[in-house]
This record gives sequence, C-alpha cells and structure tokens, in this order.
Amino acid sequence: MTLGENTKIPQATAKRLPLYYRFINNLYNQGKTRVSSKELSDAVKVDSATIRRDFSYFGALGKKGYGYNVNYLLTFFKETLEQDTFTKVVLIGVGNLGTAFLHYNFTKNNNTKIVMAFDTSEDKVGTKVGGVPVYHINEMDKRLKDENISIAILTVPAQAAQSMTEQVIDHGVNGILNFTPARINVPSNIRVHHIDLSIELQSLAYFLKHYPLDQEGLENLE
Repeated sequence: MTLGENTKIPQATAKRLPLYYRFINNLYNQGKTRVSSKELSDAVKVDSATIRRDFSYFGALGKKGYGYNVNYLLTFFKETLEQDTFTKVVLIGVGNLGTAFLHYNFTKNNNTKIVMAFDTSEDKVGTKVGGVPVYHINEMDKRLKDENISIAILTVPAQAAQSMTEQVIDHGVNGILNFTPARINVPSNIRVHHIDLSIELQSLAYFLKHYPLDQEGLENLE
C-alpha cells in the first residue's frame, strides 16, 4: 500500500510517516535488524499506542513479542513515501530564509532537491547559492519550461505571494510550501502547506503553558 492509493489514512498519520522513515533509516545504517514500538516511541517522541495505530493502517508490519523488522520497515516506507522517485523543487525568493533553504537543500533527503531559485535582487541573480543557480523572476517562463517541477517553496514578501503562486501553478507545480503570512488562493487540485513561523512560535508557547508533556516527553499527537 502507498499513499497514492485510494485508501486514505488520517492526515496526522501521513505527517508522521517521514519521521518514522528517518529513524528506521538510521537504525538500518547502524546495522540494527529489529526495533520495538517502545524504542520507536522513545526516539520519535510519539506514544507507542499511536505508533501501533499508525502502522495498523498498512496491515501487519510487526509481530507481537518480536517488534518490527528494520529492513522490512525501511523497504515499506521507501515505497510508501516514494523515496526512489526524484522530486524537483523550485524556490521563489532568495532572502534570509530562502538563502538558508538553499544552503540546507534537504541534505538528509536524497530524493528531494531544490534545483533552481528565483529572485529580483541584482546581488543574487546570476549567482549560485548553496550550489543552486538563482535566476530573475522574469526568466521563470524560460527556466521552468519542460523542467517537471512539482513543488515550489515561497519565501517572498506577503504582497508577492499570490502572483508568484499563480506563475508556478501555470508551469505545472501542484504543491506549494508557503512560508509567507499570506493565505494564497489556489485551484482545488493544488495542495498548499502554510508555515507561518510567528504562528508556530505562538503555538509552541501556548502548548508549553497549557499542554505539558509527560515524564517521558511524550504526548498523543492526534
């Protein structure tokens, strides 16, 4: 079963799958052959019941009293998360945050890479940041043609977010990671994940005050 099939799993579960995959991949690289739900729980800070429930959506991934076979889980998550499929990403806006993204460029995720960036600054256009070429916004039509870019990261000023969104959608982008405070309008077939750092910080402060973690640092994330 993969995330692309008709059978839907809860979005909360889907968001945790990359977290599970990263830990399982680390275990595999360490030569581990099996792992218990408690070990997974301690590592990813999600309670064991939630992990077992998440895994149950995909059938029998483990055995009671044995735990989970690391190699099997790794293969399963690779297929489910389509880790053998290379995903091209474009970044719009090479300011402080955009520059940080280009230097990071998903170094722990070999199947996802920012392949080009766009900006209007004369200081940035024509250079490479983190090895990624930066082009002028006006070159988007030429540069994105036939590139098969599926995801765009928006790190532009809020007032430019909607127009940039419309441009990348015109070039076949169907997923947008929006780091601007603007709430952009998109067609129903386009998926947008909004990440407002100020809201996340306020949310974290609220949770610290009203939802303390237990002694093991765990909480049910449902």
